[in-house]
Amino acid sequence: MVGVATLLLLRHGRTTANADGGLAGRQPVELDDTGRAQATAVGERLRGVPLAAVVTSPLIRCRQTLELALPEADPIVEDGLIECDYGSWEGQQLKKLAKEPLWPVVQQRPSAAVFPDGEAMAAMAARAVEAVRSWDARVSAEHGPEAVWLACSHGDVIKAIVADALGVHLDLFQRIVADPASVTAIRFTPLRPFLVRLNDTGGDLHALVPPPRKRRRRAPRAADSDATVGGGAGAAS
Repeated sequence: MVGVATLLLLRHGRTTANADGGLAGRQPVELDDTGRAQATAVGERLRGVPLAAVVTSPLIRCRQTLELALPEADPIVEDGLIECDYGSWEGQQLKKLAKEPLWPVVQQRPSAAVFPDGEAMAAMAARAVEAVRSWDARVSAEHGPEAVWLACSHGDVIKAIVADALGVHLDLFQRIVADPASVTAIRFTPLRPFLVRLNDTGGDLHALVPPPRKRRRRAPRAADSDATVGGGAGAAS
């Protein structure tokens, strides 16, 4: 499938908070040794993938991930990709938070969850989706339909973007997994987004680069939004 740009969503590597079972939120936690190794490894997988743009959450764990994975890149900070503001939950242990009355809401009806002194999950999802869709339109307009671009963000943010791409309600987004240093690929078309890859921690990312076009660049057509009936032959074709 060609005709639209490809977005690679990269979650930051593991942090000290992840390892300790804490909720970092917007605190300036950094990658631990495992997270640094994960970032270096995903950089090897991204080697040779032409990236038309690299954007990032402003938090240090995302910037550290990109410094290790893509040392030659010059990431642009996008505030819309910042972690959810968990308010007074930030810095606390997840096992303690699991006893809070809000926990079942976060698990079962996240669209109704508003963190004390923090952000609503629905607001987080809306601004993250707006950010990536805006950037995708910009990259497609400036670099054409073969462009690949990357956004480095956080687990819940990525899950919310994936839920939107799948057309499922935010209340179902807890069914989605985005591991540290995983890559998720989405193509937005005029009719629908396509989730090309999800939570990939070891696959060949070069297969996500569209093949060079043999004819003059054109605007996306309605056919670019069509799903392949029967599943198709895959990216290798």
